[in-house]
Amino acid sequence: MAITRMTNDEIMASPSKRNRAKIDGTTQADIRRQMIDDGENPDEELAEKTIISPWYIRKRLRMSQRQFAATLGIPVATLRNWEQNPVAMEPATLALMRILAREPEAALRALRRRAA
Repeated sequence: MAITRMTNDEIMASPSKRNRAKIDGTTQADIRRQMIDDGENPDEELAEKTIISPWYIRKRLRMSQRQFAATLGIPVATLRNWEQNPVAMEPATLALMRILAREPEAALRALRRRAA
């Protein structure tokens, strides 16, 4: 299978099997109901392991792997290793993930200053 590169605009303009209007129209109440239907408790606290998962944090920040890695100043391959768990994160990295999980705006502001 050939890999093709497309811009976000090209992807959004291409036909999709998904109903984007329905996805965009999904409310928090809909999500809550679906979680209950799936046997999940929407009021349950997230486990510490989930909170500091780089994958979870990156998805919550709506960043691609490339964007998140650039923000952290690390290679994309390192981020992939963290997300797939074959490589344990150092204590300082775990601390950074806790900060990003709990205070994302402040952490991102600080990281942007470093990159500037």
